[in-house]
Amino acid sequence: MFTGIVQAVGRIVTHARHGDGVRLHIDTGGHDVSDVAIGDSIAVSGCCLTVVEKTASGLAFDASAETLRCTAGLDTVRDVNLEKALRLADRLGGHLMSGHVDGVGTVSSLQPVGDEYGSWRLEVELPAALSRFVAAKGSIAVDGVSLTTNEVSGTRFSANLIPHTLAMTTLGKLKPNVRVNVEVDIIARYVARLHEVDATP
Repeated sequence: MFTGIVQAVGRIVTHARHGDGVRLHIDTGGHDVSDVAIGDSIAVSGCCLTVVEKTASGLAFDASAETLRCTAGLDTVRDVNLEKALRLADRLGGHLMSGHVDGVGTVSSLQPVGDEYGSWRLEVELPAALSRFVAAKGSIAVDGVSLTTNEVSGTRFSANLIPHTLAMTTLGKLKPNVRVNVEVDIIARYVARLHEVDATP
């Protein structure tokens, strides 16, 4: 499990064919990974991946063809948000996340709000199948970052990004039409499922 509180921004420096997917080598940017072991889970831009190798500059992971099909940005050189798996004694600063990406959204816009705090407004278009799980003032993860939704309209939601989020994650570099990994709130999924079961004749 994860919380959506990004601990470091790393960078995919190489990606090469491996089996039916790719092997990613990620430079962790000096982030301390001394307590990470082979077999541990790390959220890479919201996608839970297993550490398969420790390198001089960071960590290596295997991403299967199915993982690549369901996510965005794991098969290219780019910056990625990193979070170690949650321990039972850790504080839950964001919201509970599984690291199982539900779908890929598309950035509609990222614009300054114009307030005194320096916030920016992010708008993301979702696949229709996911939009039903998103509610105003609810929780959602974008590229592994825990966000609170401001507004929801049809298949689009918006969220405010404070300067700290912009500085400590990759979200400040987003641009229109960029694809992002989205994980909806776990509770929303189970509530929807229970509703479907109760409605079954």
